[in-house]
Amino acid sequence: MTTTMPKAVAAPAARAPSKPRRRPPARRRSTPLTIAMLAALAYFLLPLCWLLVASTKSTQDLFDSFGLWFSRTPQLLANIRETFTQDDGVFVHWLLNTAVYAVVSACGAALLAAAAGYGFAKFRFRGDRAAFNLVLGAIMVPATALAIPTYLLFAKVGLVNTPWAVILPSLVNPFGLYLMRVYAADAVPDSLLEAARIDGAGEGRIFFRIALRLLAPGLVTVLLFTLVATWNNYFLPLIMLNDPNLYPVTVGLSSWAEQAQNGGAGASGDMLPLVVTGSLVSVLPLVIAFLLLQRYWQSGLATGSVKQ
Repeated sequence: MTTTMPKAVAAPAARAPSKPRRRPPARRRSTPLTIAMLAALAYFLLPLCWLLVASTKSTQDLFDSFGLWFSRTPQLLANIRETFTQDDGVFVHWLLNTAVYAVVSACGAALLAAAAGYGFAKFRFRGDRAAFNLVLGAIMVPATALAIPTYLLFAKVGLVNTPWAVILPSLVNPFGLYLMRVYAADAVPDSLLEAARIDGAGEGRIFFRIALRLLAPGLVTVLLFTLVATWNNYFLPLIMLNDPNLYPVTVGLSSWAEQAQNGGAGASGDMLPLVVTGSLVSVLPLVIAFLLLQRYWQSGLATGSVKQ
């Protein structure tokens, strides 16, 4: 009697682990973006670096030494002292004028843009789309094209050569209104407004006590944009103001530069370093404002740029 042994079933051969596909390193894909970012960074920082370096030089060093490096005998403190004491300290007066124009215009423009944007976003009335399209069309009109008509209107009512000639036109910000309209549509829930109305709150109280707090990041964004635009505004104050005591720092430094060019060698030797140093000092408040309000500004841009 013969017995047959069952054949052993061969175990399936283990598959060799497949090698993961090699992906191109992330650095290769981000190299063009990095180069573009560095180029943009250099484009914006190079003039500021030159301004800082040039503020440490005398007039002779400005023309004789290398433009992007300090002179052997830096005199930044001396230039700053002469800038603030020139013409009985008129530069300080120009800085104060600029601060008043910029802060009042920025706060007023931000509040008006928030109120108008909130109204366009949360209320429906006859002609609302046409009115909002008119605002969008106003964004395309350059401010310089409106300077002469604004001067003629203000001359009729006697506001030329007054601080209101600079402040009132700066209160109108079509881009800020558009930004606040987009921001308010998502940042202020309709259910919250309905609950406040059911509790008996009026529309003014709802806006100032509830909506305005929710609109704070967008409000800061519009405030910063208007602050920078008014601080750097040159053409409007140039045609509106005749009194040097009312000049902002942009027009004041331009008058110093004109004196340096047309006043001969002696005046040029005295005034040119003051123009450069004054330009550096006038930039510092804007840098400080951006650093202090940076997180609000970034969150306002991010939220207002995405519509859910």
